Amino acid sequence: MVKDKKIIISAHRMVYGVADAMSDYLKDKKVKEIFFIGLPLVYNKKFSVKTFCNGRATKKEEFEKKVNLGSLDYIFELFYVLYKVLLQKGKYDLFVGYDSLNSFAGLVLRKLGKVEKVILYSMDFTPVRFNNKFINYLYHQIEKISVGNVDEVWDVSPRMGPARVKFLGIPIDSYKRKIVEVGFWKNKVKKTSFSQVNKHQLLFLGTLLEKQGVQLVLEAIPEIIKKIPDFKFLILGGGEYEKYLRNKARGLEKYVEFRGWLNDRKLLDRILCESALAVACYKPERAKLYNFSYYGGAGKIKDYMSGGLPVILTDVSYNAKEIDQKKCGILIKYDSKHLSSAIIKLMKSDKLLKEYKRNVSKYIEEFDWNNIFNKAFVNL
Repeated sequence: MVKDKKIIISAHRMVYGVADAMSDYLKDKKVKEIFFIGLPLVYNKKFSVKTFCNGRATKKEEFEKKVNLGSLDYIFELFYVLYKVLLQKGKYDLFVGYDSLNSFAGLVLRKLGKVEKVILYSMDFTPVRFNNKFINYLYHQIEKISVGNVDEVWDVSPRMGPARVKFLGIPIDSYKRKIVEVGFWKNKVKKTSFSQVNKHQLLFLGTLLEKQGVQLVLEAIPEIIKKIPDFKFLILGGGEYEKYLRNKARGLEKYVEFRGWLNDRKLLDRILCESALAVACYKPERAKLYNFSYYGGAGKIKDYMSGGLPVILTDVSYNAKEIDQKKCGILIKYDSKHLSSAIIKLMKSDKLLKEYKRNVSKYIEEFDWNNIFNKAFVNL
């Protein structure tokens, strides 16, 4: 299927993510060649290039970005991708770009005869991605070009197609589209027995932004600790909202720990498996213009569930109601009392927590990366 192919993966990345999972999948298949281009994202300042032949690493180079050029960074990154690929010998069968900017680079390379096919693997959709109206307009024009010209669009969420109709005027039937959801490695996550789980540890993983709703957990802690005195809220990640959250957590240091970003995937998986619950309390937004979690693929939630964690969540992600119905989590209003009540409900009952964890393990089975990519690459 893909074993004899030469494939380029180009993605903005910060920690281990979907692009890395695809690279690992293709390495396991011992694909002829993988040319992996990693571009900076938020706190990751590194450009990296890796080459794998028949599953084995053959070349690696990286350098760190010294100057932040703002929006001009995207232009530099475009030319960096083109330059690196044009230096390589021969033609590539496939270019997978992990957003419309990366896939646009793939289209240029296809025009130059360097690649055969281009996939846009669309990780999120945000009507207002940039506050600058001109830059936001330009970004979506590039998105229109990419969607209209790539060989396939892989969306991580079923909401993304209708969103393009509503905000960009792109008919769903005007391009070839697949839903390729975010997954996990079933055989690479070492599960922890229930007896070893910290029954009173709550976890948040991700970028610290106001819309993520971490502040709601901090507001709920005084109520939670009345029933669970040894409650612990572990925050893995960082972002522009971190300073505000640290100030808000003053006086709660006994219950809150900011751990920062974890680049070690094995350590992250271990912490996930050792925790009791996780939160995805996205702040609802009526107009749905800024919150990429509404249209995106709920990657954070899949990460949580890969470790067997039931999720306390608001009704923002596309699968929120399903998770609640299958008793893999509890759907709440964006309200600290609702949140504290849900956390106490599961943490105070080992029987209930064990039931929910068992449901999560059953639910997440279908999202093994092998299953997802096997289906995605068929008939490409």
